[in-house]
Amino acid sequence: MMPVRTDIGPKASRPLNRGKVRRNQMFQTKPKRFDRAVDGILLLDKPIGLSSNAALQEARVLFRALKAGHAGSLDPMASGMLPICFGEATKVCAFLLDSGKRYQFVARLGERSDTGDAEGQIVERQPVPSLTRKRIEAVLTTSLGAQTQVPPMYSALKHQGQRLYDMARRGESVERAARPIRIDELTLLTHGDAEIEVTVRCSKGTYVRTLAEDLALKLGTVAHLTALRRLEVDPFGAMPMHTLDQLRGKVESGLSELDALMLPSDQALPHLAAVAVSTASRMDLLHGRNATGTVTSGVADPGATVRMYGPDGDFLGLGEIDRTGVIQPRRLLVKSASGQ
Repeated sequence: MMPVRTDIGPKASRPLNRGKVRRNQMFQTKPKRFDRAVDGILLLDKPIGLSSNAALQEARVLFRALKAGHAGSLDPMASGMLPICFGEATKVCAFLLDSGKRYQFVARLGERSDTGDAEGQIVERQPVPSLTRKRIEAVLTTSLGAQTQVPPMYSALKHQGQRLYDMARRGESVERAARPIRIDELTLLTHGDAEIEVTVRCSKGTYVRTLAEDLALKLGTVAHLTALRRLEVDPFGAMPMHTLDQLRGKVESGLSELDALMLPSDQALPHLAAVAVSTASRMDLLHGRNATGTVTSGVADPGATVRMYGPDGDFLGLGEIDRTGVIQPRRLLVKSASGQ
C-alpha cells in the first residue's frame, strides 16, 4: 500500500520526517506477521516439494509465532514428521536432533544418481540380479547394528565453512570422514524386479540415501531413492501429525484451535528424571539460584540433567542435580521470574 500524503494544505511548510511518517503509517495499516508468544511442539506432516525451513515458515505464519525452529531437516523430496518447536520449546530442539528416527523408503535398483535420490541425474546403470524375498531379507539382517557411514556429498554438512551440497553442485568432491550410526530395524515391505520398499529404524545422523546405496551394493547392483517418508521421531513414536492444509483449516476456527494441536515442551524429554520442588524452591530456580527438590520419576545420578516441576506440576525447565538433591538451574523454559 502506498503511504498517504500528509504534506498537503496549510501545514505543508512544516518540516516532516517523511521516513518516520511512512513507517508509522505502515504499522498502522499492515498487521504484524509474527505477534504471538506461543509455546509448544507441533508434529508437522511435511509435504513433498517443500524444504524443512519453508514448511517451518508456513507453520510459523499460521500460528503468528514470534519464535520457532524445527528439529531435524527433511529433504524436499521427503515427507513426514517434522517437529516444530515454538517459543520456549525451541530450548529442547537439541534433544530431538539427537533422537532416533523411523523411515519408509522406496529404492529403484539398477540406477544410481549423483544425489542419491530421484532429484539427481542418473550417473550409473547396472543390471539387477534376480532377487528373492529371502535374499533381500538376508541382506537387511546383515545390515543391522552399530556401523559407520560416509555422508553423501549432497548433504548440509560443512567442509571448511562450505555446505557440501554447494560444493557438489559445482562439481567438487572432498573426502568425508565416516561417522558412527546404528541401524536397529530393517523390514522389507514389498519388492519387484527393480524396486524395494523398506522401513528402517535408525540413529541420528543416518542418511537413508546412502543406506539404500549400501544395501544395493550388497545385492549386487546400484540404487537411488524414489520415495522417502519419516514415520516417527523419538520420543513421539507414531503420534498424530498435522498437515499444512489441516492447519489452514483450523485458522478459520480461531487460533485457539491451532494451539490445541501443540504438545507441551516436556513431552520431548521423557528420558530425563523428573524433580518436584516447593514454592520457595521454584522462586529460587526462576531467579537463577540453586534449590532442593525430590526425584519423582526416573533415576537422577549426580550430575544428571533433570526436568524441574513446580508444586502445581508446571514445567520449569532443565537443571543439574547433585548427590544431596541440590539442583542448579541450567535452562529455564518459563518466562522471566519477575512478578512470579
